[in-house]
Amino acid sequence: MGFRKWVSFVLIIHLLNSCLISSSSSLTSNGFSQIPSKFLALAKRDDFFDWMVGIRRKIHENPELGYEEVETSKLVRTELEKMGVSYKYPVAVTGVVGYVGTGQAPFVALRADMDALPMQEMVEWEHKSKIPGKMHACGHDAHTTMLLGAAKLLKEHQNELQGTVILVFQPAEEGGGGAKKIVEAGVLENVSAIFGLHVTNQLGLGQVSSREGPLLAGSGFFEAKISGKGGHAALPQHAIDPILAASNVIVSLQHLVSREADPLDSQVVTVAKFEGGGAFNVIPDSVTIGGTFRAFSTKSFEQLKKRIEQVITRQASVHMCNATVNFLQGEKPFFPPTVNDKGLHQFFKNVSGDMLGSENYVEMQPLMGSEDFSFYQETMPGHFSFLGMLNEAHSAMASPHSPYFEVNEELLPYGASLHASMATRFLLDSKTSSPNKSYNEKDEL
Repeated sequence: MGFRKWVSFVLIIHLLNSCLISSSSSLTSNGFSQIPSKFLALAKRDDFFDWMVGIRRKIHENPELGYEEVETSKLVRTELEKMGVSYKYPVAVTGVVGYVGTGQAPFVALRADMDALPMQEMVEWEHKSKIPGKMHACGHDAHTTMLLGAAKLLKEHQNELQGTVILVFQPAEEGGGGAKKIVEAGVLENVSAIFGLHVTNQLGLGQVSSREGPLLAGSGFFEAKISGKGGHAALPQHAIDPILAASNVIVSLQHLVSREADPLDSQVVTVAKFEGGGAFNVIPDSVTIGGTFRAFSTKSFEQLKKRIEQVITRQASVHMCNATVNFLQGEKPFFPPTVNDKGLHQFFKNVSGDMLGSENYVEMQPLMGSEDFSFYQETMPGHFSFLGMLNEAHSAMASPHSPYFEVNEELLPYGASLHASMATRFLLDSKTSSPNKSYNEKDEL
């Protein structure tokens, strides 16, 4: 073989090897960055979008309260079965936990809450709640729909998953602590990370917001019965007025934050319930008050709890009344603060940036709202974020827990694809960062 022919042969072999290496390395960081935009394009297909809208409207028409999500979980199971996605049911009473992928480690979880609120919907539209006194006023119908959308995207690309995605359709977020029951059920053992999303009308469509570290406050509830002695309103000297006592209790409770808390340590005490008496001229025997308290640190939270009880019982005694305080932990467990893992937050910014552009990430300040997603974060790294739905071409949207709350259904593809992208990229990152890691027999479903 002549010299020139030999050189040509060597060049051809080199080029072939380069092509093979390039082909086998399609899941480089550049390949990873394309995943979110591809998922978003798929979720925006007319047939996919219409399917999600239909599901969301079915759920919205039939709202169910915490641990009563019978029909909602039935709808979820039906859709998972159509996709060929395996699941466990019941989990935590009415919860559903689905599985997509290899069935082997690594495991990553995605969570959506399913429950509605006990309030009457005031929005007049074709798919208004059909259940009097119940409404999806916090977007959980959209959350459930977006996770089903993610399940569909992931199932269609199951062969590309480098591990297992666990789909958590959770009951009873609104005070019932459904996340705590999910954790206690043991279905999330060996999970490396969990992600959750919440819709918000404070961000534009296609924007996301979050932060590392403390995001949402820990929260608890309290209820107190203040008992006096009933009598005629015209003869208060013969009665012991529990309404007056309760009024002074409420004022005194506000001093816990304004005069006892460090101004740089955010805390809240709100009395939102006051029940007592049924006539204009009768002093009742007793009244009931109730409310919530919030804090970002365990120390502050426990101090608030202690002082709330002291203030209520001692202020009542000043007015010659008796008081009992119930913190309702049996039915409304205390929620820990929601604290985002630092590494997962950077990962979220990378993935959402690849999908939406880094300019559509908004760094948020901590909020005094609470989320039972925090129970997951106590047992594994977790990340919670907010997904915008505000369309500036339309009028301002009502806030969550308002009877006029609405969901801009254009956000559904964004949530579905962001969920799917987070899970897919996390599994790929786990594999590439630890390519030689071997998983033992326990690291399987």
